[in-house]
Amino acid sequence: MITVHHLADSRSQRVLWLLEEMGRPYEVKRYERNPATMLAPPELKAIHPLGKSPVVDDGAVRVAETGAIVEYLLEGPNGAALRPATGSEAGRRYTYWLHYAEGSAMTPLLLKLIFGQLPKRSPGLVRPLVKAISGKAQDSFIDPQIASHTAYWEAELGKSEWFAGDDFSAADIMMSFPIEAGASRAPYADKPRLTAFLKKIHARPAYQRALERGGPYSYA
Repeated sequence: MITVHHLADSRSQRVLWLLEEMGRPYEVKRYERNPATMLAPPELKAIHPLGKSPVVDDGAVRVAETGAIVEYLLEGPNGAALRPATGSEAGRRYTYWLHYAEGSAMTPLLLKLIFGQLPKRSPGLVRPLVKAISGKAQDSFIDPQIASHTAYWEAELGKSEWFAGDDFSAADIMMSFPIEAGASRAPYADKPRLTAFLKKIHARPAYQRALERGGPYSYA
């Protein structure tokens, strides 16, 4: 039995979704965030030195990092259907999006989250200054970066129905979190393909089952 160490409101929701798509049985060990800091609880440090989630236990095997977990799980039963053939065009696109999702895509989104929180967490006397600096950083660098990435996603979905090609794959599961997070930071009013993508994945039965197993999920 696979155990998923699942942090509330986090990227680990994708691991539950992947397992549901694969039809693999699993258990969920859910961890709640500190309501004041929104950080993971110290209990996760006993699972991984960085105290991060997701982490998957599969018997004696423990795997951390979402992309590594996806690759590991797809090596097991029922994995082939969610991974295009190696060496094919779809396979190359799959590999790209699998790693892009946690690499290039998440950086500006995390910066947006951090800089948005800075004024709220600053002492009262310096809060106006911090707010001004934070706003300048967002307006001049972070927001343009997010706009560039979301425009890129929209254009790529014009080439095929899914990110790796015509068939749904684990690359779409990996891309779900940055696209969901991007929608919460800058709504896709002018991006019909991204809007349609979110509607399609949210309607998938496996996605819905993962929500039931993982509990309340907010990616904002």
